[in-house]
Amino acid sequence: MFNMFITVPTRTSAAIESLKVDLLARKAVVSFVNGSEYEYENVSARAIANVLFNPDISLGFWVNNNCIN
Repeated sequence: MFNMFITVPTRTSAAIESLKVDLLARKAVVSFVNGSEYEYENVSARAIANVLFNPDISLGFWVNNNCIN
């Protein structure tokens, strides 16, 4: 299957180096500052749209609430 990840604009974060999301596939790829990278599936499409269009959301907060928990 074809994935189309969009890189979320950089925001200050102590833990997250970069965040890439795919709204249609409902996936997120998180690169942490320690060098590890994880891909999460079944992420809320509403949450993905929210992080893309709302620059006030903390990336660490978003990852904790929508990917890890």
